[in-house]
Amino acid sequence: MRYSLSTAYLLWFISGFGALGFHRFYLGKVGTGLLWMMTGGLGGIGGIYDLVTLPNQVREANLAHAAREALGFDRAYGYDSGFIPGIRSKETPERVILRLAKANNGMVTAGEVAIEADIPLEEAQRQLDSLAKKGIAQLRVRSSGVLVYVFPEFSKENADFID
Repeated sequence: MRYSLSTAYLLWFISGFGALGFHRFYLGKVGTGLLWMMTGGLGGIGGIYDLVTLPNQVREANLAHAAREALGFDRAYGYDSGFIPGIRSKETPERVILRLAKANNGMVTAGEVAIEADIPLEEAQRQLDSLAKKGIAQLRVRSSGVLVYVFPEFSKENADFID
């Protein structure tokens, strides 16, 4: 959405020469829009100020919109992403496990998963056991006694395990 100078001036005119601040709401300046609405455009002085500075305000709003769009925040206040721009949906524990397995030569422990996925250790253990039951991972014991889940598709070797 690009902001239009003619639309901003039209809203300025409709709102009583800026007294109600409709043009400020249009440009995304909600705080000052409310201030203008409650004070009559700061007693008319704000409306006159906006008459002179409206072209710069429209330019700034367009630049801010272009920056949000370039950074991927183009729907920052839409229904898709909520009110906080740029927050990605949290990775599923299964995806975290597979990413760790790929990075660690196919070997993952419950502790690593719990730390990376920011989940309790018991939940990490359940997720790993679920993948082992599906045949995606194999449960192995290191010579030190540590339980390690091996993902053969990411593993390059099978050393240091007691069978």
